[in-house]
Amino acid sequence: MTTLSPPRARTTVPPQGTRGILLALLILAALMGASVLIGWLLATLTAQVVPSAPAYLLLVFTLLSLLVLAPLTHRAFPWITNWFYLLPALVFILAFTVLPVVLTVNYAFTNYSGQNSGNPDSAARQDATLSSDRRTVTLSGLSGSAQEYLNCTAPNCAGATLVLYDEDASVPYRVKVASAQGNTFTLTAPAPQNVQVAQATRINKISYVGLANFQEIFGKASRALWPVFLWTVIFAFSTIVLNSLAGLILGILLYNKRLKGRNVYRTLLFLPWAIPTVISVQMWVALFNQQFGIVNKSLGLLGIVAIPWLNDPLWAKISILLVNLWLGFPYMMTATISALSTINDDLYEAAEIDGASRWQQITGITLPLLRNSFTPILLSGFAFNFNNFGIIYLLTAGGPAQEGRESTAQSTDILLSWGYNTAFVSAGGQNFALASAIALIIFFLTLAISIVNFKAAGVFEEARK
Repeated sequence: MTTLSPPRARTTVPPQGTRGILLALLILAALMGASVLIGWLLATLTAQVVPSAPAYLLLVFTLLSLLVLAPLTHRAFPWITNWFYLLPALVFILAFTVLPVVLTVNYAFTNYSGQNSGNPDSAARQDATLSSDRRTVTLSGLSGSAQEYLNCTAPNCAGATLVLYDEDASVPYRVKVASAQGNTFTLTAPAPQNVQVAQATRINKISYVGLANFQEIFGKASRALWPVFLWTVIFAFSTIVLNSLAGLILGILLYNKRLKGRNVYRTLLFLPWAIPTVISVQMWVALFNQQFGIVNKSLGLLGIVAIPWLNDPLWAKISILLVNLWLGFPYMMTATISALSTINDDLYEAAEIDGASRWQQITGITLPLLRNSFTPILLSGFAFNFNNFGIIYLLTAGGPAQEGRESTAQSTDILLSWGYNTAFVSAGGQNFALASAIALIIFFLTLAISIVNFKAAGVFEEARK
């Protein structure tokens, strides 16, 4: 008699090591991807049935799909329960890191801007009439052909989108065009019964332009990219050198246990870091005012001519470095004091017994032992200042203007402020595609500089150990 063996129980022990981690992440990513896909399909179907349905239904349907699929995933992989705690972290990573990166890369190869935004073109509205069968729309004030109006790639505009409005023009209704001829558009399906068509307009389409944005950037590189990049490197490097030197000197002086009132000095010198940057920088804007600022008035008492701190390209750069020194040295000072507290006092006592001077103790003991502590601080400080948008925006807003430069890349603009100006401040406004291309260039430049810094500091060799 043949006996059937019982079915093998699914293991609840997760795979171990790197393979287990990667497998768990892959399953969780598939779970979230399937939930998003189902949510998107349900939201699309809902929008077709109820055009006024809110956009947040996509999030609702995705969450419901996740709640349904999670138990099914658990039944297929019982050990995955131990990894469900990663779901919130993965959601935040996908929503706030992966998605913005994907969108930025995608937009860098399009013509996305304030004009080409994928929204109805309110400036191109035309009076329209709808036929009795609600399948034909005629524009009365159209000049030129329908193909020119809709910017169609196909000769008969098949698949293009037309936007219909009622007399109040309160709610847009998007309809698909089957064909177009002259000023008449035939729709693929009848227009909604609840729409009394009075006007119609086109969609400002977002289209792919290939490398056109990068060609534009490098085509005017001498007027924008290279001078801005050079100043960005100088700004980041000079800032980290000045701040670290000031912080190192003050930290060593204030760590001296024989200095009376050193806690008072520490507190006073720490205040620039404690005050919010917005307030500090606005204070410096007033101090550096060429006509009424206290700095120039004090220099005037000494017989020195008023300096155009914020109105001359060179002096504006110096002003930025000075203000950034004021903002940054307390951090370096605090880091120095913290690092000094880890050095054994016995080393200094032995050096004194051997007759070493105070300067010899600093150069022979303090600085070598501080190197390992300061290396990551200097590298992270350089990376931070390479993209330090706040000080530029608040103090000079990228100005003053400089002859021969683009309006979005003035004398004190760094790469990040140049991208911001291109996206939100440029004449004609909101060239998001060009700004996305600039962001990609910034990424690769920052990556290259970081690799060079890590290589020079021996970080890779340290990691191998």
